Amino acid sequence: MIYVKLFLTFFKIGLFNFGGGYAMISFLQNEVVFKSGWLTTAQFTDIVAVSQVTPGPVGINMATYTGYTVADAWGAAIATFAVCLPSFLLMIWLGSFLLKHQHSPRMQGVLAVLRPAVVGLIAAAALVLCNSENFIDYKSYFFFALAFLLVYLRKIGPVGVLLFSAAAGLICY
Repeated sequence: MIYVKLFLTFFKIGLFNFGGGYAMISFLQNEVVFKSGWLTTAQFTDIVAVSQVTPGPVGINMATYTGYTVADAWGAAIATFAVCLPSFLLMIWLGSFLLKHQHSPRMQGVLAVLRPAVVGLIAAAALVLCNSENFIDYKSYFFFALAFLLVYLRKIGPVGVLLFSAAAGLICY
C-alpha cells in the first residue's frame, strides 16, 4: 500500500510542479511532511541537503531519497519513476504532435518565431556567464572565442569542445 501512495504522491508532484527541482522543494515538503507525515522537518531538511550535493537533478534526487527513507530501495525506484513519468509522457505527446504537424504552415510560423527566441535566450545566458567574475584572464576569453568559432564553423562538436576546453584548462592553468 505504501508503494501505491508513493507512486501517486510523486506522480502528482511531477505532474503539477513546474520550474525544476528547487521549485519542487516546497511542494514536496507539503506532500511528504505535512500531508502524509512520512518525514519530519529535520529529515526533510537532511534530504534537501543530500540531494543538493549528489550528482543529478535535485528534484529527482529528493524523490529517490524520500522514497528510500519512507520505504526501501523499491520505494526509491517507484518515487523516482513516478516523479519523472509525467514529463516523459508530455514529451512523448509533444514529440508525436510536432512530428504530425511539422509541415503545417501554422507550425512553421510558430517554429520560425521560436528559433530566434531560443538563440536569444542562449546568447543571454552566454553573456551572463561572460562577466568578469567568471572569466579568469585574457586566456579564458581567447579559449571561449576559439571554442565558439570552432562550433560555429562546424569544425568540432560539443563533445570535442568539452575535451578541448578540459585539455586547454589543464595546460594553461
